[in-house]
Amino acid sequence: MVRQRPVLSGGLRAVLDRHAQASQFEHEAWAEAMLRLANVNAGPGALLAAFRVCALIPARPGALARSAAALAAATDVCRAAGAHAVRAVLDARADLAQRFTALPDGDEAAWWRGMVRIAREAPTCIDAAAGTSGRIVATCGTGNFEAFVAAGLRAVADPARRLAFFALEDPEARRVLDRLSGQITFSTMQRRLSAYAAALWGQAPPMREAAVVGEGSPERRTTISSGIVRVPDVFRTVPPGRVPALYRATVAHATAHLALGEPRFDPAKLKPVQIVLVGLIEDARIEALAMRRFPGLFHLWAPFHTAEPSTLKTVPILLERLARALFDPAYEDHDGLVSKGRTLFRAEADLSDPGLSRRIGSLLGNDIGQMRIQFNAKLHVVDPVYRDDNLGLWTLPPPPPDAAVEQLDLAVESARIERETTPDGETPDRNDPEPELDDSLGLARAVKPDDRGVVVAHYSEWDAGAGLERPDWTTIREVEPTPASTHALDAALARDPGLRMRVERLVRAARVGRPTRLRRQPDGLDLDLDAAIDAAKALRTGEIPDERIHERKVMRTRDLAVLVLIDVSESTRDLVPAAGVSIIDIEKCAVAVLAEAMDALGDMCALRAFSSDGREDVRVTRVKDFDQRFDQVARARLSGLQPQLSTRIGAALRHAGAELDPRAATRRIVIALTDGAPSDIDVPNPTDLVDDARRAVLSLRSRGIDVFGITLDPSDQGSGADVFGRTNHMPVRRIEDLPSRLSELYFRVARR
Repeated sequence: MVRQRPVLSGGLRAVLDRHAQASQFEHEAWAEAMLRLANVNAGPGALLAAFRVCALIPARPGALARSAAALAAATDVCRAAGAHAVRAVLDARADLAQRFTALPDGDEAAWWRGMVRIAREAPTCIDAAAGTSGRIVATCGTGNFEAFVAAGLRAVADPARRLAFFALEDPEARRVLDRLSGQITFSTMQRRLSAYAAALWGQAPPMREAAVVGEGSPERRTTISSGIVRVPDVFRTVPPGRVPALYRATVAHATAHLALGEPRFDPAKLKPVQIVLVGLIEDARIEALAMRRFPGLFHLWAPFHTAEPSTLKTVPILLERLARALFDPAYEDHDGLVSKGRTLFRAEADLSDPGLSRRIGSLLGNDIGQMRIQFNAKLHVVDPVYRDDNLGLWTLPPPPPDAAVEQLDLAVESARIERETTPDGETPDRNDPEPELDDSLGLARAVKPDDRGVVVAHYSEWDAGAGLERPDWTTIREVEPTPASTHALDAALARDPGLRMRVERLVRAARVGRPTRLRRQPDGLDLDLDAAIDAAKALRTGEIPDERIHERKVMRTRDLAVLVLIDVSESTRDLVPAAGVSIIDIEKCAVAVLAEAMDALGDMCALRAFSSDGREDVRVTRVKDFDQRFDQVARARLSGLQPQLSTRIGAALRHAGAELDPRAATRRIVIALTDGAPSDIDVPNPTDLVDDARRAVLSLRSRGIDVFGITLDPSDQGSGADVFGRTNHMPVRRIEDLPSRLSELYFRVARR
């Protein structure tokens, strides 16, 4: 072959000279692998790249045979993605030669397996993956390269986004790399940080992971919006040993704003640098109040104030020095602006007045304006690193919940700077470095909901392949119900009046509530100690004792909240031959019978229907709320449910739990009514959604919410028991028996 292509002779000679000591068996295995690569039309460029890779492998026993395995993987890449792709992969392998030399052979095999998988499942991404594989390996190690590939192929279905993922241009790729590299992330510490915040202020606000920003963007700070604290998932510029303390400092500062802050400021008539200074003064005020209550917070925050006196006169440096001067009484800085800020702050007698932040910030902002120092508001990042971005201090419209969250611009971007004439009729200096902002600039423009529904929540989801939980991964969209005539539903219920009576008796018999203790009873299982003592005293004094010395506990009130999840995926359209109606029609009948009985007894009951079309489109329909009656309106909504889309039950369960969390009831119960295993269009392996649903069930139970499942599974071969557990799962083998089985389950779970 080489005689027919003289251009290859130099590469072949380099390999043979390099591995001259290899055995004949190794040479034969290597030659066969090279011939297979040539026979899939890899082309001379790819063959030369293969020669170069083999020539770079150290001449050790067995090295040439192991290179034959790499050539076999390259052949698979060529078959799946073409000659150009395999050349790019081989060039990438040559660039990694020095790294692979010092690593076990299994690590190189994992790298090749990842490349082959990309070539087979996403051939358009192979060039991008080859170009970035060096950075991926340097960040998370060769052994994790295969896990990175699996996460990318599973997480992203859109071709353009998938290409961006493997090119490391998608923020999600950065998130996966951080976790695979062993970084300490907010997700891994979230539970401890919530407990820490609760210990400080008595309760922990909702805390979420902030969206990842792209490479080259300024590092993001914590954001406070609508009572929710969004914390960066990783601080890349901070040494790993200081990250846990940084997260505690971050949460302590953000929650201090929520616990001690006042109503927000109006940014009108303020310049960008003044807005930044108002936020800095407000940070100092809040921290001073917090340290009065918890002096130890000083030692938590102090290590992150590292500014020192300097001759440089830039706005960021002056702001860092001012922040330290207001925080640390022992810090000495003789700069005029820093000294003035400290003097004005110390002169304030009442730190509980939030107005001081605006007064001092406005004055210092004017001083910086007179100094003619340029200030770029869009590139400004708050320092020290543990402080939030201060966007929550201003009266700005909140960003739409389904907007893609990138690096947020400073709050001044959404406030128009108004320039007024001075009392003497002059306008401000035209050389003032602070530009006016156009009204078209806005931080959070409202967006109209699309026809898929209004976004109401985001929830995490377990990625079994990557072994991590992806925060804010699924999007819940609330879809308006479509009422329909109730004639068919009413007729179905009227055909079996005995069923309604049986269900009502079962529901009535399930007494769930707070027990009432009845004292001084003539009989009972327990003694009433006070009555028993009184009886003993009467006996001692020769009086006739009262025989009512027992106590009993009775259930006089019903106190429970039940949320029924109704699966309305496309598979519920199937007909039930024995009944002559569809599965969804039987579901409606069963839910109506149960809701009717609960409504008559005054039990809190909510009905939700769900379906999904990918992780960004999990649709939930409100059929009935807890405080609504099961009246004609609710019946019409139930009648109007139509089968559609797929079954992403884990997200629906998390949303049901979020709705039950604020309900004060003795028992809080979710009953999921579904026709089979979880599935969705963007998850090729259905068992992944089974694992996620099981974790959702366990999460709800840890919060005191019971979850039970009824699956329309005649063969009892589905995943219901895996998701809900054997004791909390009831398979319905004859679908027409669903109404009575649903009420039996309700009776069973309510009596626990």
